[in-house]
Amino acid sequence: MSITTPAGFRASGVAAGLKSTGARDVALVVNDGPRHDSASVFTANRCKANPVLWSEEAARDGVVRAIVLNSGGANCYTGPDGFQTTHAVAERVAGHLGIGAVDVVVCSTGLIGLANDRDAVLAGVDAAYAGLAPDRGADAAEAIMTTDSVSKQVVVEGAGWSIGGMAKGAGMLAPQLATMLVVLTTDAVVDAAELDAALRSATRVSFDRLDSDGCMSTNDTVSVMASGASGITPTTDDFTDALTRACTDLAMQLLADAEGAGHEIAITVLGAASEDEAVEVGRSVARSNLFKTAVFGNDPNWGRVLASIGTTGAAFDPADLDVAMNGVWVCRRSTPAEDPAKVDLSGREVSVTIDLKAGPARATVWTNDLTHAYVHENSAYSS
Repeated sequence: MSITTPAGFRASGVAAGLKSTGARDVALVVNDGPRHDSASVFTANRCKANPVLWSEEAARDGVVRAIVLNSGGANCYTGPDGFQTTHAVAERVAGHLGIGAVDVVVCSTGLIGLANDRDAVLAGVDAAYAGLAPDRGADAAEAIMTTDSVSKQVVVEGAGWSIGGMAKGAGMLAPQLATMLVVLTTDAVVDAAELDAALRSATRVSFDRLDSDGCMSTNDTVSVMASGASGITPTTDDFTDALTRACTDLAMQLLADAEGAGHEIAITVLGAASEDEAVEVGRSVARSNLFKTAVFGNDPNWGRVLASIGTTGAAFDPADLDVAMNGVWVCRRSTPAEDPAKVDLSGREVSVTIDLKAGPARATVWTNDLTHAYVHENSAYSS
């Protein structure tokens, strides 16, 4: 089960010495065709890492033949020399494959301000090329991990075609697109324009609604490559549905591995005037440190939910809001309802349902609680 499950792809993951642990830190995924359609989405952060600046241009024409990724250093705010390293990496991959560097997407993850050793990265590219194989997808997924405790992979099967994927991310999870690198592959016949539409539709309801801590990364990249090796052209709806399931599965794996989290929280907003307003309300609750610490303490403090709703511009009557936690309607018409003592928050999965009673739209935003372990992990990240 990996990015090389779809036909037409090879991958590898090697150790190049970028991580002090000696773990794998350079990954390479190659599309052997016969088609090389692609689509990518990148961070909305205006402060972008060198690989994002390079890859935005490389992916613009809808043709990507290889994706190279490194962990151990984000290559962000490392000056002109850092961009030259990104360019050199793309050139090295292209040289091995006999393609143009403009058809290579480059991704990096790790500490901002850390200049990757160019010679080490290039040596890692050489080793990754030498190790390419159809059964090395798991190695690639391992090589992109940073603070992740487990690698993240997914496969979704279609009718004679499939989608594979891998992701990294465990903190700074906030739109757009959550702090993550994601590579998706498919052997379906899907042209670049359709891939782009399907990817944006999929990320809109998956990665874009993952809001762990409200912090947006500089390196976020999600890329999908289509080899067409199955010879099968799925319907637009079937492919978009499968890609959405793959992205949602990976997003939930990211959430489950959020640094130090004790609870995964699904905040579903009903009765909104529009989907955007439902997302706005859900995100406001997801970003409330007071709410998140209450969940960490197994305290069903629904007043913190209402306080967060009130900071939004969504349509609702402040005197007529309903809130449920794990199925217990603790608040009806903005007043106490069922006994909060009935809410069991001892398990990892927590659901919060909010009814705004203002329209037909709904949306779900996912977050996690705020724990001592999260603070510890991120207080010492660079040291």
